[in-house]
Amino acid sequence: MAQGGAAARGAAKVQDQGWAWMVLVAAVVLQGLTLGFPSCIGVFFTDLQHEFQATNSETSWFPSIMVAVLHAGGPLCSILVKRFGCRFAVMVGGLLSSVGMVSSSFCKSLSQLYLTAGLITGLGSCFSFQAGVTALGYYFVRWRTLANAMASTGVSIGLTLWPLLSQYLLDEMGWRNTFLIFGGILLNCCVCGAIMRPVKFALGSLMQFPSPGEEPERRAEEAQLSNGASSPHLKLQEQTRKITCFQVLQKYLAFDIFCQNKGYQIYTIGVTWMMMGFVLPHVYLVPYAIQNGVEERRAALLISIIGFINIFIRPLTGLLSGQKIFTGRRIYLYSLAVLLCGLSNFICVISAEFSMLIFYCVILSIAMSGIGALTFQVLMDVVEMDRFSSALGLFTILESITLLIGPPLTGLLVDISSDFRYVFYTSSFFLISASLFMVISFCALEKKNKLKDTSKVPPDKSAIYNEIPNESQPESQPTLAVVHITSI
Repeated sequence: MAQGGAAARGAAKVQDQGWAWMVLVAAVVLQGLTLGFPSCIGVFFTDLQHEFQATNSETSWFPSIMVAVLHAGGPLCSILVKRFGCRFAVMVGGLLSSVGMVSSSFCKSLSQLYLTAGLITGLGSCFSFQAGVTALGYYFVRWRTLANAMASTGVSIGLTLWPLLSQYLLDEMGWRNTFLIFGGILLNCCVCGAIMRPVKFALGSLMQFPSPGEEPERRAEEAQLSNGASSPHLKLQEQTRKITCFQVLQKYLAFDIFCQNKGYQIYTIGVTWMMMGFVLPHVYLVPYAIQNGVEERRAALLISIIGFINIFIRPLTGLLSGQKIFTGRRIYLYSLAVLLCGLSNFICVISAEFSMLIFYCVILSIAMSGIGALTFQVLMDVVEMDRFSSALGLFTILESITLLIGPPLTGLLVDISSDFRYVFYTSSFFLISASLFMVISFCALEKKNKLKDTSKVPPDKSAIYNEIPNESQPESQPTLAVVHITSI
C-alpha cells in the first residue's frame, strides 16, 4: 500500500506541470512534422510529373497513399503503443518517416515513390502522430482539453511553413535534394519521442507484459503442443485463437457499433463520402494556379495562407462548439462547415486570378477549421466513450479508403478533359452531397427517436443519436489518450 501511495504521488508530480509542458511542446512539433507534412506535396506535383513523364492520375497516387496510410495505420499504432509504449512508437515512426523520404530522393520511378514516400513515410507519420497524442493524454488530466487544443495548432503551423520551405528548397536544390533534407527534418520526430519519457503510473497501460501467473500456463501450453497434444485439445486451441482474433477485430474495428448505432453509421458513411472531395484542393490547388499563370512561389503561398488562418480560427471554433447551446447539435455545425467548404470551390471555377484564389483560401480555411475542430467531437457525441477507441479505428480506416482513391480518380478526369476546373466541381459534389446526407439523415433519426420517446420511457441523454444503445464494454486500453486526435 505504501509503495502504491508513493507511486501515485510520483505520478501526480508530473501531471499538468513541470515536464508535462515539455511533452506538450514536443506534441506541437510532432503534429507539425506529421499531419502538416502532406500539405507541401502539391508544390512538387508539376516537377514530379515532368520528371517521370506521368499523368495527373499517376502522380496523384503519391500523396493519396501517404495520407491514406497516415489515417489507416491507427489500429496498428495502437497495438504498437500497447506493447512497447508511446516513446518507442514515436521514435520508430520518426525513423520510418526519415528513411522513407531519404529513399525517395533516389527513386527512379513513380512506383518506387509510392512505396518510399507514400507507404513508409505515411506509416511513420501515423506512428509518431498518434503515439504522441496518446502520450500527451497520460501527462495531462486537469488541463487535457487545453493541452490537446494547443497541440492541434501544430498542424496549422505545419500547413503554414511546409509549403514555403518546400518551394524555397525546390527552387534552390531540386526535388531530390529537397526530399533528402526532408528526411533529416523528419528525424526530429525521434527527438520529440525521446522527450516523452514513460510515466510510472501509466506503465501498466503503455507496456503490458504477461503476469507471473500467466507465464507458466503459456509455457505449459507450448510444451503440450510441441509434444503432440490430443486432437480435441488442438481443436480447443484453434477455437480459442478464432475467438481471440474476433475480440481483437471488435476492439480495434467496431463493426458491432456500426451495425447497431444508427448515428455512428450515418456519420461514418457521410464523412467517408466527404473525404472523396475534401483532400482534392490540397493536392491540385498549386498545379491549378501554376497552369493559370500564377508564379510558383505565389502558388505555394496559397497553401500557407490556409494554414496560417487555421492557427487562429480552429481554436475559436473549438471553443464555440463547446458551448452548452450546441450540445447534441454539433453534427449540424459540422455539416454547415462541410457545406461551406463545398460551396467555396466555386470561387476557383469563377476566376483563377491570384486575388480570387487568396479569397478562396480564406473561405476554405474557415470551413476547414470547423471540420478539423468538430470531426472527432461529433464522433464522441454519437458513440459511448468506453467504445470510442474502437469506433475511431473503423472510422479512420474507412475514410482512408476514399482518401486513397479520390485524387487519382479526379486526376484521371483531368487527364481526359484537360481542365483542372473539374477538380473543384468534383470536390463540391462530394462535399455538398455529404453535408445534405448527414443533415437529412440526422433530422430523420431525431424525429424517429422523438416518436419513440412519446410511447416509451425517455432514453439516456448520452445516447441521443444511438437508436440501439450499446452495452458498456470497458477495454483494457484507456480511451483517455486518444479522444482528441485531430487528423484533418
